[in-house]
Order: sequence, then C-alpha cells, then structure tokens
Amino acid sequence: MSVKNNPASMAGKVVFITGAASGLGEALSHTLAESGADIVVADINHVQASKLANKLRAHGVRACPIGLDVGDPAGTTRAFSDALDNMGRLDVLINNAGTDKTLPIEELSAAQWLRVIDTNLNGPFFLAKHAAAWMQHAGGGHIINIASTAAKRAWPNASAYHASKWGLLGLSHALHAELRPYNIKVTAVIAGGMRTPFLLDRFPDIDAATLQDPLHVAQAIRSLLLLPAESVVAELTVLPMAETSWP
Repeated sequence: MSVKNNPASMAGKVVFITGAASGLGEALSHTLAESGADIVVADINHVQASKLANKLRAHGVRACPIGLDVGDPAGTTRAFSDALDNMGRLDVLINNAGTDKTLPIEELSAAQWLRVIDTNLNGPFFLAKHAAAWMQHAGGGHIINIASTAAKRAWPNASAYHASKWGLLGLSHALHAELRPYNIKVTAVIAGGMRTPFLLDRFPDIDAATLQDPLHVAQAIRSLLLLPAESVVAELTVLPMAETSWP
C-alpha cells in the first residue's frame, strides 16, 4: 500500500518541529516523515538540522532545515516566515525544544532562569501565536506542546524547569479552549523519562533501563495526528513502564 493510500498517511501535511535535530525531535521527524509528512526541521544547531533534513528526504518527503533559537521572539517570526515561504502551508506545530539548568535556587542566576523560561515557555507561546494566526486563515490545524512529568510533580534543584513546564501545560489547556472554535486542536503531551541526550548527557549515572525509547513517544504523538477531525486529545501522558515515581 502506498503512503498516499494508507489510512495512517500524513502525505501532503507540513509539520514544523522545534528541537528537531536530536532526541524526541529527531524521532518525531523520522516517524512523521515515514508517514508521508513534509518536515520543517527547526533546531538551534543548523548544521545538525541540515544533516537530518537530508536523511528525511530519503523517505520521499520535503524537508526544510531552519536554524532557530526558540527563545528569540524575532527569530521565531523569521523562522515561521521562512517555513511558509519554503513549504507553502503549515498543518502541525510541535513545540518540542527544551532546556534545563539543574541548580538550587541560591545558585540559579537570572540569566539561567530566563534562558529556561524563554526556551520552554516563551518560545512555544511565540510559535503558537504565529501558527494559530495561519491555521485560522487556513481552516484548522494542530498544535502539540511537549511538556513533562515536571508539569505534574516536583523535585529539588529544578525550579526553572518546573515553572516552565507547569506554565506550558497551562498555556496548552488555555489554547485548547481558545482555539477549538477555529478548528485548531491543541494537545499537551506529558512525556516521562526518555533515552535522549537531554537526560543521558547530564545524568550519566541514570539507569537507562528505567527510561523509554523516544520513538515510542513519537509513535503516540503520530496517533494523535491521525485521529478523526471531530476528536481531540487535550492531554496525553506517555510513561516508561519502569517509571516508579508516577503519579
């Protein structure tokens, strides 16, 4: 069965993914490209974004690499404009880019706090604002915000990360309520620990067996995008089976 005739096909859809060049973003890029979607590969590392875009084209789809620091408001405006110029449309925005600074509050500088908030919360707001305006004009679309179990529970030395992810979850539900009349779906994805550089590079002693493959989270997100038009999942939680501290 061809991708075009497959009921699980996303052929003709354009998906803009932030933080696309590694971890969950890379898994999403491959998973959705395999389903026929054209991908805007947005990442702060433009070289890695370009390399990934070349790989994605092997799936027979279009792939547009864009260097993007999501915490820069002007940068999000340029990136969104470039994506539309190159792809001609936008069907899905996945706010996946994220960062953290694991420090006690007395050691966390103002610049470090702002960097986490800018990347994890302000950036998704800026991009959702651009996407919502386009999607209203186009008749609909889907915005997916990658949150974390950090939006539901707390641990020490992560005040900026928790604040950003709780804020992102609240933003996502607010946009879900606001944008539904315009046929725009908004989903928050609560992703449990994944075997990605985000965790493995910062915590080398972590037991990788307790984490999940980011590909599995990407597959769950693809299922959201394939739901019938009259249904939306406002919040989805995807956890590794070995996660013992949830809920």
